[in-house]
Amino acid sequence: MKWTVVGFWGGHPELGEATTAYLLEEKGFRLLVDCGSGVLAQLPKYAAISDLDAVILSHFHHDHVADIGPLQFAKHVEKYIGTFSGTLPIYAHQLEPDKFAGLTYEEATVAKPYYIHEPLAAGPLRIDFLKTDHPAPCAAMRFQSGGQTIVFTADTSFIPELIPFSKNADLLVAECSLYKETDGAPMGHMNTLDVGRLAKEASVKECLLTHLPHYGDHHDLLKEVSVLYKGKLALAESGWTWECQ
Repeated sequence: MKWTVVGFWGGHPELGEATTAYLLEEKGFRLLVDCGSGVLAQLPKYAAISDLDAVILSHFHHDHVADIGPLQFAKHVEKYIGTFSGTLPIYAHQLEPDKFAGLTYEEATVAKPYYIHEPLAAGPLRIDFLKTDHPAPCAAMRFQSGGQTIVFTADTSFIPELIPFSKNADLLVAECSLYKETDGAPMGHMNTLDVGRLAKEASVKECLLTHLPHYGDHHDLLKEVSVLYKGKLALAESGWTWECQ
């Protein structure tokens, strides 16, 4: 599996960048994981919109879905310029039915449900879900294929269930919205100590910090997480790529 950071900011994008989105590629299958603000301006650096096989959404907060509308328009325009590559499925939970329904747009995109307690097969991927602790209904995702595992926490405060869900992952993509002095629980987010504990107790092979804050020195995030987690650790940045050999 190949994982590429398309966007990584929490809340809103910084200049020339994007909020949450990742491109997951496996055996020719291309899955866009979340589609936040600014993503459609960044995605062509890594894949054409027409190359996408599916999109999957963790939840419906704007910094994870803001560019779904432009994506739908882009697919719609394909029909008129002779490049239509087929209706694009967008997978999401149905815990907010009105928002789920909006994922279908004419023949451009179609809403496809996933269910928190059931695995989903998408191309060559098996995807399992865990409901997180966040103000909006949200699902963490565990992607598996060919003996490899990537876990994406999505947005959440620390919950013990994340540890078995992330166990022995080759890559843990963990939201790290806050520095250690700020308790993320009231906001539904994790701080550096939460991420360090999760990565350590789940014995993950590598950890990527994402959903990054708009203040402070991000290198302090690495220092604070590494107090607990001694494995390979990185900060998300546009174009950062992981590929298991």
